[in-house]
Amino acid sequence: MTPSENKVVIFLGPPGAGKGTQAERLAHEEGLTKISTGDILRDHVSRGTELGQQVGPLLDAGALVPDEVLIALIRNHLAGMKAVRVIFDGFPRTRAQAEALDRLLEDLGAPVTAVPLLEVPDRLLIERIVERGRQAARRGEAVRSDDTEEVARKRQEVYREQTQPLIDYYGTRGSLRPVDGVGTLDQVYGRLVEALG
Repeated sequence: MTPSENKVVIFLGPPGAGKGTQAERLAHEEGLTKISTGDILRDHVSRGTELGQQVGPLLDAGALVPDEVLIALIRNHLAGMKAVRVIFDGFPRTRAQAEALDRLLEDLGAPVTAVPLLEVPDRLLIERIVERGRQAARRGEAVRSDDTEEVARKRQEVYREQTQPLIDYYGTRGSLRPVDGVGTLDQVYGRLVEALG
């Protein structure tokens, strides 16, 4: 596996910033695998692997899966790749997870390429989330429980508390790439590609 083939992108951004949409497009256009720890966990549980048997009861109880188990899952997932070309969306969530992931990636010779941070003003984020709820209601679809102004504000607070340490961590390591998340999907995507160089 040659280092030049490797590409590791970690997406950061508040709820409603459009991370999921942009990560999907980037994965598709750059030939990257989008990694969701939740999807990997559920896959192991459904296949009844040793790890799956370990985490199944935790997921059923709504408990947090220990960091060392998450890292083992990711190591297992990445070990089968010829080149490590991935996007992490929703992981890491803590500085301890970020440090453990960095150690794993260094072992694999695939350090973090960049950490794009989608930046959108709080006021606009809340408008977007509430509008998403309105649109769903208009179409006669179930409105997500988090698509209300009150819940949206709470999620922004939680995001800031949890993510600021990650922003600081990747900032000091020189891999953070702030990206203006205001504009059309194409405008934001263009800035994102530019930031990733």
